Amino acid sequence: MGQDSLPSAQRRSFLTRMNTGLASMAAMAGVAMAQEQAAASPRWEPERHDKDEWLDKNRAKHRVVFDTIVSEGLGNAIFFVNNFFHTNRTDYGVPGDDLAVVIVMRHNTAPFGLNDAMWAKYGEQLSARAEQQDPKTKQAAKVNIYNTTAYRALLTNRGVTIDAVAKLGAQFAVCQLSTRAVASEIAKATGGKTDEVFAEISANLITNGRLVPAGVVTVTRAQERGYSLVSI
Repeated sequence: MGQDSLPSAQRRSFLTRMNTGLASMAAMAGVAMAQEQAAASPRWEPERHDKDEWLDKNRAKHRVVFDTIVSEGLGNAIFFVNNFFHTNRTDYGVPGDDLAVVIVMRHNTAPFGLNDAMWAKYGEQLSARAEQQDPKTKQAAKVNIYNTTAYRALLTNRGVTIDAVAKLGAQFAVCQLSTRAVASEIAKATGGKTDEVFAEISANLITNGRLVPAGVVTVTRAQERGYSLVSI
């Protein structure tokens, strides 16, 4: 008995089954094609650069980068980094060795990547660049105000110092572009040469400080390497 001779109800049932089968075959073909295309187009991966390899030297279980561009934000970052280490240790049982923490100092926070000797010598220019005076004297700072406990409630780091979080394991990425700009400003004010001033201040970074080509680049590179971002 041919299809034309089938009763109408049976004919409709036959056509429905046939259409369903064709649809299933088409769906399977679509899935196969998508899988082939996925295999042919490998997953995007960021390019790696030797200048950023230091970010991977710490094989910690948790990674975080703090991005700072203004003085108040840097103080907050130092305070929060201390909380980050403390809470991971006390509430999660995660030791400091399992935490990779980077504070990026760029734009107005780059001067705080320099030690007290540089602040004693170039405090006027560094304070101007940082847009931050000594909170007690209301004059240009003569020390790195974020590396002393003398100010406590007067600053957002609340007495937690750069050296204290460096001892816990925090690292500081100091923007080279901003640091060179600082050197230029110092050179103009003192009659020196920018390259010589840059060499001097670059040799006087804070504990665990390192110059990076550009702070904004380090922020992005860190995220490409699995660091969570805290922007302050």
